[in-house]
Amino acid sequence: MTNQPVLLRLPEAAAILGLSRSSLYKLVMSGRLASVCIGRSRRIPAQAVDQYVRELLAEQLGDGR
Repeated sequence: MTNQPVLLRLPEAAAILGLSRSSLYKLVMSGRLASVCIGRSRRIPAQAVDQYVRELLAEQLGDGR
């Protein structure tokens, strides 16, 4: 088992990505960043953060940058 959390609160995920909370909410609401609801709380799977970063890299590398 790892010490890293499986699910992140939105402010935690925003801090990891270096984004504002409102920018993170936009990503979640647009479907670019996966999230799950537990009761009335929304959480971001840590794997979804990793996947989002991989997608950003693939997009930028695919543009020839």
